[in-house]
Amino acid sequence: MKKWEIKRLPEIAEYFIGLTYSPKDVGDKGIIVLRSSNIQNDELDLSDLVRVARPVKEMLKVRDGDILMCSRNGSKRLVGKTTVISSLPEDMTFGTFMTVIRGKHNPYLAWFFKSDAFREQLGVGENTMINQITKYMLDTIRVPFPPPAEQHRIVGVLEEAFVGIATAKANTEKNLQNAPNLYESYLESVFYERGAKWERVTLEHLLARRWIESHLDGNHGSDYPRKQEFIDDGVPYISANCLDNERVDMSRAKYLSQARAALIHKGIAKDVDVLFAHNATVGPVAILRTDEEKVILGTSLTYYRCNSQHILPEYLAHYMRSSGFKTQYLQVMRQSTRNQVPITKQREFYHVVPPIEEQKYIIGALDGLFENSQQLASLYERKLAALEELKKSLLHQAFTGKL
Repeated sequence: MKKWEIKRLPEIAEYFIGLTYSPKDVGDKGIIVLRSSNIQNDELDLSDLVRVARPVKEMLKVRDGDILMCSRNGSKRLVGKTTVISSLPEDMTFGTFMTVIRGKHNPYLAWFFKSDAFREQLGVGENTMINQITKYMLDTIRVPFPPPAEQHRIVGVLEEAFVGIATAKANTEKNLQNAPNLYESYLESVFYERGAKWERVTLEHLLARRWIESHLDGNHGSDYPRKQEFIDDGVPYISANCLDNERVDMSRAKYLSQARAALIHKGIAKDVDVLFAHNATVGPVAILRTDEEKVILGTSLTYYRCNSQHILPEYLAHYMRSSGFKTQYLQVMRQSTRNQVPITKQREFYHVVPPIEEQKYIIGALDGLFENSQQLASLYERKLAALEELKKSLLHQAFTGKL
């Protein structure tokens, strides 16, 4: 970093706290006030705008090249997020939880504020512990400055690289959205084209026939464990948050001692039970695969225990991911203010039950598609994470003289 200078932010920029206004000032007329919600993925998002009928000083109107920063927010992860203003369709100002940094070294300075070199000086970032950036904190910021020609080169490299990363990210996000489509398309075709021939039976009747041997949730009443009763190892206790990508992630489980677990007499799942998240996060379905003698369910999960002579758990899981099942519980949720599907309502739901040989055929066709869609989704999620890391790495190199 030869010939680089370190300059204090007050030497190279001015910064202004935004406009103070009250709810009574908000209306259909007046000047647009930019807020933290208008910064999305480091870009200016004008889809959610507020206008206030207040006079605004010229210095508080945002200009092309201004760096707009979220400097205060109840959600700490938003603090320090920035974007660069350009080509606004009309005059705009910014709210009191925002700060504008106006300097002479844009766009080099703008890239600095996107980097960890800035965030680390203030202690802000993904795991920030502060909810406000004050003027006095900004006064302490030190900005590394190379000669003008090097500044120009760094900006050019970053702009070109980030355009490429943005394109790759957009394509990957599209692929991530499309990953489940083949599975879901075939799933729907199975029940649309062939389901009309098969028996439709309510869960209540399936229980009476013993085709579903047991159906219970983890509503333990007064036996519900207290926080201090959970330990590091023992009998697994799982909730809806343990269902990830239609699988049970036992690494997220809590544990109870054998003695404490023995006091719980319902909502005890076993290997190959089909689990349905019916509370808070409604909809995920997974088959429990475990060597444990029992796994205790939390209040957000219900198990379906199949009689495999009549209903195979793998088939039931696929059916419960179909629109034919989903529309039933979504209808219940629309009629309630609570995000849940009670066990009594679940027993009114219809299930499509083909003969066992048909179930085996469907399982064979759908399992591979389901596995492939999960693998593709995981691949695209890793690629998105890698692209974010690449952005951070490039910015780190840019402001440490290694780019």
